Amino acid sequence: MAQKTIYKSDNDNYNPFHEEMMKLCLQLAKCAQGQTAPNPMVGAVIVKEGKIIAQGYHHGAGNPHAEVEALKQAGEEAEGATIYVNLEPCNHYGRTPPCTEALIAAKVGKVVVGMIDPDPRVAGGGVERLTQAGIEVIVGVEESLCRQLNEAFIHRIVHQRPLGILKYAMTLDGKIATTSGHSAWVTGVESRNYVHHLRSTCDGVIIGGNTARLDNPYLTTHGVTKHNPCRVVMSRSLDLPKVAHLWDTELASTLVFTTVGANLELQKHLKSLGVEVVELANLTPVAVMNDLYHRGFLSVLWECGGNLGASAIASGMVQKIIAFIAPKIIGGKNAPSPIGDLGLVKMTDALTLAKANFQKIGEDFMIEGYFG
Repeated sequence: MAQKTIYKSDNDNYNPFHEEMMKLCLQLAKCAQGQTAPNPMVGAVIVKEGKIIAQGYHHGAGNPHAEVEALKQAGEEAEGATIYVNLEPCNHYGRTPPCTEALIAAKVGKVVVGMIDPDPRVAGGGVERLTQAGIEVIVGVEESLCRQLNEAFIHRIVHQRPLGILKYAMTLDGKIATTSGHSAWVTGVESRNYVHHLRSTCDGVIIGGNTARLDNPYLTTHGVTKHNPCRVVMSRSLDLPKVAHLWDTELASTLVFTTVGANLELQKHLKSLGVEVVELANLTPVAVMNDLYHRGFLSVLWECGGNLGASAIASGMVQKIIAFIAPKIIGGKNAPSPIGDLGLVKMTDALTLAKANFQKIGEDFMIEGYFG
């Protein structure tokens, strides 16, 4: 009977071809970025006698999984072949049958897996089923890259909430707008295009009522990709304009969270435009993220102002920060900053980012990192 092998790049299992094929799996998986929720992004490559004979990726929930797409393309040639997949093949019935059974039926000779699926319905069971069927399995090829690609899926499974990403743009002196509230534009075209692409990788974008009133944003990808996230507005009073780009649901869906009984006239108007309005007894970032979790969201981009951003951070609804810094200075004692009061009074209490990285985008600079 075949055995599972844990792949380590510093021992006899090292195989540069394995890593090359796994990176190809990741490239394929990214083809559906932002469109697979609540499922992960998965790509698969089938190799026989050193040549790629088939490849596929998961297009979205309810569609065939990557392994099945690749097996269909390979046909009878899959027998005795090696299949590479960045996530452990599933071993349970969901919207589609188990991939393990498809691999066994196709008589593949070897399965090379990037990472074990954290979903309790799988969590090693797929690998175990394959090895029991006599198929050689190698686990852990380019595991760190595989985990990075599906960080939102992993977070959702482990914490039962979407991954929260706070994005903001500020001047060199830490301002997101002038004292008059004018904010267009803090950063350059390249940074804004980066954000449009970032939105396309997320399931939702959240703003507060003040941002909706002052900026009248679209919150779309502006044509960078075909996928637009759900636009989410949090407003306690629902003191919002009757006419706004966000209410055009032909561009993208819009979801408004408010308190019970708030501005019923506007609620009726928004619903007539196809905007979904949800009343919550306690409108908080936690309540909203819980709702979005039950809708199947994997990741949410917070593009809100400082007060809501601080509330989201303080309540643990932000795991990742993406900050754009423009080489501009505008000054202003009362000019708004990207994050409001967190109640911290000592520099030693400051929240720090782990795994922070830095890059230049156009004339701007971007810092990305994680809390905790």
